[in-house]
Amino acid sequence: MIGYLNGKIILKRNKFIILEVNNVGYKVFLSQQSLFKLPEIGQTIKLFCYHNIKEEASDLYGFFTYEEMDFFETLMDIRGVGPKAALEISAVGPLDKIKDKILKQDENVFAGVPGIGSKKAMTIILELTGKIKMLGNKKDSGDESESALMQLGFSKQQAKDALSRVPSSIKNSEEKIKLALKNLGR
Repeated sequence: MIGYLNGKIILKRNKFIILEVNNVGYKVFLSQQSLFKLPEIGQTIKLFCYHNIKEEASDLYGFFTYEEMDFFETLMDIRGVGPKAALEISAVGPLDKIKDKILKQDENVFAGVPGIGSKKAMTIILELTGKIKMLGNKKDSGDESESALMQLGFSKQQAKDALSRVPSSIKNSEEKIKLALKNLGR
């Protein structure tokens, strides 16, 4: 899997760039916002990448920050949101502002994103509300608790969802796991 690239821009188009890394050209899809922020052709940039491998394609999606990529991956877990829409949504603005608007259930947060109407926006907001607290807040105790739940047979997403419903005031991993298990109905 390709997770990071550092190279020279050799071509820009309206949805992607070709990034040369060690004499190999990688086609990397970027959001419209990111394309506007790019330096000129011939300049070097660093991108975090999400490598989307499907039966019929192998695509790279690029991000300037890890947090933006993390948000993209969370969006990809939502049914009906594909990589192109997730790419544009993840670049709507600063991540903190997006999180705040989602928690306030402001459907206008996705205004101007192609293919996202008010109905789809509300679906995304409803699914993200529980998950949003986990984004960018992955502490060691959270990872320990998540790993423990996964070892008990829960999926990563089930573990994340259950832990997101545990009050943030609880820091003890053992207590987090107990409350998460209650959220999971066990």
